[in-house]
Amino acid sequence: MFYFILLLFPYSQSTQQIQNATADYREILSNPMLTPLHGTLEVVMKQEVSLSCHLDSGSPPVRYTLFKNRQKLSALNRTDLTPVLFNLTINSASDVGEYKCKAQNEISNSEKYSRSLNFTLKEPVSKPVLSSPNSQAKKGQNVTLSCLSENGSLPITYTFFKDRQSIQPPVKMQNREAAVISVLIKSSNDFGMYKCKAENCFHNKTKYSNGFNFTLAEERSNSQPLIICLGLTLLLLAIGFALAIPFFIIPLYKAKKFTPTRSSTGHTSKEKVEESEDYVTYAEIEPIQPEACVNLSVIRRDEQENRACATIYSEVLVGEGAQAGPLHSPE
Repeated sequence: MFYFILLLFPYSQSTQQIQNATADYREILSNPMLTPLHGTLEVVMKQEVSLSCHLDSGSPPVRYTLFKNRQKLSALNRTDLTPVLFNLTINSASDVGEYKCKAQNEISNSEKYSRSLNFTLKEPVSKPVLSSPNSQAKKGQNVTLSCLSENGSLPITYTFFKDRQSIQPPVKMQNREAAVISVLIKSSNDFGMYKCKAENCFHNKTKYSNGFNFTLAEERSNSQPLIICLGLTLLLLAIGFALAIPFFIIPLYKAKKFTPTRSSTGHTSKEKVEESEDYVTYAEIEPIQPEACVNLSVIRRDEQENRACATIYSEVLVGEGAQAGPLHSPE
């Protein structure tokens, strides 16, 4: 009996070792492989993509989980080591992220992760924008033109045109930056219609910009500074004259107007004025000083109330060497 127990103990020990070895074998999982089914990492918008995740070694059953940027997307179970497929649709640029696959043995709870996988979004170029810092130019001036397509897979090749003719070799941009060229305006023929073209790997989806025209800038004459100086001078003179009127000219005029002149002496004739029915006779008046003026007032003294002829009053200014002659009244 004791001998039988001794034989049974080695048997049970070997059975436990086999079970432990089997459990250890089930824990061994290889790192899963995540690959695109269509064989390339370049995708376009609205494209459907299938990702394959599989193990080279391991014990089923296995649970596969797909992650994007460390966020769980979906999970599938397999009772064997056949690959699983995860289907995706690229709807926006955010769908192009970092993808990983996790394989987990549900019995041993061991898990392994695949390497990350990143897609490259291939997008046709958007309509480029052609612009320039200056909309006006003059002959002999260098102007710059810039062309930029805000969307589209890099690299992008830009070509500049004037009146549908290429003016410079194409410019290939590896970054999201505008292509810039310099144009010399030599003559009026250089004021034509300018455009630019943008294209990338989608050669059948080339885009053109709107047209851009430079306008001729007005050239300033060399005499313009002289005209400006002359205008300022005339303005200052006008202001000075306007200020001089109330302070100098008007006071001077008033002073001359009220300056007393040489006095003249009035002389009244005492002679009786002879008059008839038809005429009025005036007496001759000699001034006291020949060079002075004499004010003469003739007043008719009516002796009768009713006269056929009206009375005329007159003022006579007599200068040097002049005499007053008779005046006649109208009939």
